[in-house]
Amino acid sequence: MALNKMKDMKISEKERLSMDYVKGILQPTPTCEIWDQIWNFQAKPDDLLISTYPKAGTTWTQEIVDLIQNKGDVEKSKRAPTHIRIPFIEWVIPGIGCGLEQANAMPSPRTLKTHLPFDLLPPSLLEKNCKIIYVARNPKDNMVSYYHFQRMNKGLPDPGTWEEYFETFLAGKVCWGSWYDHVKGWWEAKDQHQILYLFYEDMKKDPKKEIQKLVEFIGSKLDDETLNKIIHHTSFDVMKENPMANYSSVPAEFMDHSISPFMRKGAVGDWKNYFTVAQNERFDEDYKKNMANTSLVFQF
Repeated sequence: MALNKMKDMKISEKERLSMDYVKGILQPTPTCEIWDQIWNFQAKPDDLLISTYPKAGTTWTQEIVDLIQNKGDVEKSKRAPTHIRIPFIEWVIPGIGCGLEQANAMPSPRTLKTHLPFDLLPPSLLEKNCKIIYVARNPKDNMVSYYHFQRMNKGLPDPGTWEEYFETFLAGKVCWGSWYDHVKGWWEAKDQHQILYLFYEDMKKDPKKEIQKLVEFIGSKLDDETLNKIIHHTSFDVMKENPMANYSSVPAEFMDHSISPFMRKGAVGDWKNYFTVAQNERFDEDYKKNMANTSLVFQF
């Protein structure tokens, strides 16, 4: 489907984007339709990529990185909404735009975003040795957050009931595929490429330490006062009220914040409010089996 034709489409109350597979990974159909262009995306050596599984602290990391690059200038980071400042390379939303087009039109140095598993990453990003920041979040909280995100986001499938979604997520039948494959794939790749691998839970526990890692990785230098300013402006409560970071600029027909706000809780351990005892036991068993072959460890 031509991109300009897609821009004329509207997603009605009931209508959601359909899904299809790209190399075994579920993606919204508009992404599948331009997959060849995404795969052949031409990176530049000074591109910086932020990669995550959906709802693992992506927007938070984007805001931190943007503020580091702007030396803590809050007004500069309010120049446009997150998805305009940092193009989401594989995302196509009829009526909103195409991340690939945005990225290609953007002057260097570019900061970009992806949710793609490592095996689906456009090869030029590795060939050009681009710096990549990966953030991982414990799967129980990640599942709960993704569930609520799918409820309010018409660009993704209806998640059904919590009980149904629990099974869908465990089976990896969600957009961008299995959480296990995603976090493990990037973990295995981190020593071969310029990848800084961070954990959501560490960022919550000691934001200063983790932001300092980002500053060094990006190749910047910031004084203590600027660091503290960034910590304040990227705290959950401040970002939740920031229209340039909370996705309130996206029309309600695409993201309905009355169903669930985009910035919902930003907490560690919220899964305890959703998992039944039986679900938790089932999840722990599945986790043990799937994580037996990796040195990757998560905090719940």
